[in-house]
Amino acid sequence: MRLLVVEDAAKVARLLERGLTEEGFAVDVVAFGSDAVWMATEHEYDAIVLDVRLSDIDGFEVCRRIRSAGRWAPVLMLTARDSVQDRIAGLDAGADDYVTKPFAFAELLARLRALFRRGARPRPASLSVGDLTLDPTTRTARRGSHDLALTAKEFALLEYLMRHGGEVISRGQLLDHAWDFGFTGDPHVVTVYIGYLRDKIDRPFGRASLQTIRGAGYRLREDHVPPDSN
Repeated sequence: MRLLVVEDAAKVARLLERGLTEEGFAVDVVAFGSDAVWMATEHEYDAIVLDVRLSDIDGFEVCRRIRSAGRWAPVLMLTARDSVQDRIAGLDAGADDYVTKPFAFAELLARLRALFRRGARPRPASLSVGDLTLDPTTRTARRGSHDLALTAKEFALLEYLMRHGGEVISRGQLLDHAWDFGFTGDPHVVTVYIGYLRDKIDRPFGRASLQTIRGAGYRLREDHVPPDSN
């Protein structure tokens, strides 16, 4: 197993390199975020151990750039800040797990082994279906060069549909993922919000990408310009 360790604190970097090498891993160590992006995009790694606080670009941005380059090696982030917001920022940037400093080496090793079992699978920080793009980190959505003004619920629905682009998603699935489990209202609220979404992502652009599949649910497919009805 080959690992990339990104850590600018020399003492911590040495401890990680020695400990991981003794466990049988091949370890590359860099101190700068820019070097980490280059290494991660030029070489195949089984996992990346990435510190959040770096002297040039922070770990969140490093992770975003790696994911944007289409590299999906599992990323374990190291952070001295055990705040919910920092953890959310790391996960939204494309990280898979985190360890808070100071940490026990045995815990870091166990988390790495769990990531190895999961393997490298695509987890893009931003989503796209045709020229429709969505960034969960910045909470922005666009159709081509046009910003889309979405409510929180519309954004949640669109994000789920885009993560399953081309798949047929049932009304029940959308309820489960965009409303809490305690929701007891009319399930047809999904139909209403699908209409709201169409009014924002399709109709103003002459598109029909958000389809209703009779008796099954909904599907978001690549851009489709309806034929001229004249």
